[in-house]
Amino acid sequence: MKKRINPFEYAGQIIDKMMHGGILVTTKNGEKVNPMTIGWGTIGVDWSKPVFQVYVRECRHTKPMLDQAMEFTINVPLERNDKVKEILAFCGTKSGRDLDKVQELGLTLVDSEKIGVPAIKELPLTLECKVIYTVRQEGKQIPQDVMDRFYPQWAENPEDLHSVYYGEILDAYIIEE
Repeated sequence: MKKRINPFEYAGQIIDKMMHGGILVTTKNGEKVNPMTIGWGTIGVDWSKPVFQVYVRECRHTKPMLDQAMEFTINVPLERNDKVKEILAFCGTKSGRDLDKVQELGLTLVDSEKIGVPAIKELPLTLECKVIYTVRQEGKQIPQDVMDRFYPQWAENPEDLHSVYYGEILDAYIIEE
C-alpha cells in the first residue's frame, strides 16, 4: 500500500537524510535495476514543476543507465537502523558494473505508478521522477575552494565532474506494509 504525500512537506526530512548518511537514486535499464547512494541533491520548483535535482558523476555506472532511462526514483529512509546503514554503505561503495546490488542486498522492489523504475520498500519515502533537463558541470565555473575539496582529481581528469538531472516529480508516496 502507498500513502500519497506532498513531497514539499517532507523536503526537510529528505534533505536531512541526504546530509546525514545519504539516500538512494535508483534507475533501470532493461531488467537491471541499479540503486546508488547520493549525498547531493535539491528539491524545489523549476518551470512551475516540482523537481528533484540529482548529481551523478561522469564515471559512475548510474550515469549511462540514467541517460538511457531518463527516469529515476528517489528512495529515502524513514529511520536509520542497521539495515538502512548497510544498504546506504553498500550502494555508495559498490558499482553496479560489478554486481547486482538489489540481489546482493535482498532489496524489495515495488512497482512505481508513473514510471518504469521501481521503488525500494526498505527506503519507503519515494519520489518518482522523469528527467526534463540535464546539464553538465563546467569546472571553470565552480569556485576554487569547492574544486579543491570535492574534485581534487580534476587536474588529472577534467571530465570527471557531475551531470545534473532535473527530474519532474510525477508521484510521491510512502510505502506502507
